[in-house]
Amino acid sequence: MNAALDLVDFLNASPSPFHCVAAAAARLTAAGFVEVKDDDAAITATPGKGAFMKRAGTLFAWLPGSESPSEAGFRLIGAHTDSPNLRLKPKANQSKEGYATWAVEPYGGVLLHTWTDRDLGLAGRVAVRDATATVPRIELVRLDAPLARVANLAIHLDREVTTRGLILNKQTHLPPMIGLAGAPSVERLVAEAIGCAESDVVGFDLGLYDTQPATLGGVSGEFVLGARLDNQASCHSALSALIEASRLPAPAAHTAVICLFDHEECGSGSERGAESVLLSHVLDQLTDGHPATGAGGLRRALSRSFCVSADMAHGVHPNYADKHEPSHKPMLNGGPVIKTNMNMSYATDAETGARFRMACRDEGVPFQEFVVRSDIACGSTIGAIVAAGLAVRTVDVGCAMLSMHSIREQAGAADVAYMTAVMRRILVHG
Repeated sequence: MNAALDLVDFLNASPSPFHCVAAAAARLTAAGFVEVKDDDAAITATPGKGAFMKRAGTLFAWLPGSESPSEAGFRLIGAHTDSPNLRLKPKANQSKEGYATWAVEPYGGVLLHTWTDRDLGLAGRVAVRDATATVPRIELVRLDAPLARVANLAIHLDREVTTRGLILNKQTHLPPMIGLAGAPSVERLVAEAIGCAESDVVGFDLGLYDTQPATLGGVSGEFVLGARLDNQASCHSALSALIEASRLPAPAAHTAVICLFDHEECGSGSERGAESVLLSHVLDQLTDGHPATGAGGLRRALSRSFCVSADMAHGVHPNYADKHEPSHKPMLNGGPVIKTNMNMSYATDAETGARFRMACRDEGVPFQEFVVRSDIACGSTIGAIVAAGLAVRTVDVGCAMLSMHSIREQAGAADVAYMTAVMRRILVHG
């Protein structure tokens, strides 16, 4: 239960990918990890000395092993920091029928109807003009007050909604009301929050979030309820596993790395997404920077590596059980879920799935299996992208959950400790 409560704290500290990275960096720093800038000339890989690098909503952290990666390889855990939400357009301020509203765009596969009639705050990052520099200063901002609301239409004005279902037009129905016409601009609100002039706000990456905090629920506290479980729960387990590994008296032979990527929910195709060369650059420097590295470098390192791609899995819903493959129905609190797809939407194969099952058994952790029904399209995550981009053996796993991509999601409290334990075993023992 302590792990689940710690996840609740992590979720509540992370209303945006940028805040998720900041929360992760704070935990790593407290554990003795040292920050490395991504434009540093080189990365020195000192065995047992943890370090991390962050770029906006992406963070990599590592614990160098006693042997060079070219000899012992990497043990990688990948996850993503972003979640579907409503994000502000560059010219967000608008007025409709006497109300002030914000122009928004859905990010990722938003379950749109869940965003109606919720008390919404605003969080993200702001670019601020700096008179002494040619590039803007970046500031995180979080406005916790319930500033915005996407109001539903009353049933009296749409009698068919209960039979037809709620159909929302992304352009016309989603702009949230923030007050009456003449309300302060978003630039003014964030300028006041960070202490700068409104005219100095020259850009922003801002999104709405549910101000209701995450919590434990169920009659015995057996569920975690909250926003962004997909996929900050996996980020939390990876982070916790690496920090726990760093406390061991001696480092493992291999180098342990966690990769928390931004932009998975929109395809990973950005300079900091899983499709970028950023991770390969970091791994290359970690290989070259190890004092024991010999010939062969990164190619040999990757051939001896193993990656766990961790993203949440679809738990069976008691009211919609027919949506699952009959023999593959993961339960909340049933342990990590190994995800397989014959067409390689997931990277799992016989070898990588077996390695993860063996790690679970060695750790005493239960595990489950998931395949999508053959008549339903299969989703994907960073696993196949990293596997193809690095030519590294990869398994796709995740904790079972319900309400995926809703504004508030549901997962199992016991699964938090289960996933962290098996991740720790892989980072330490391979």
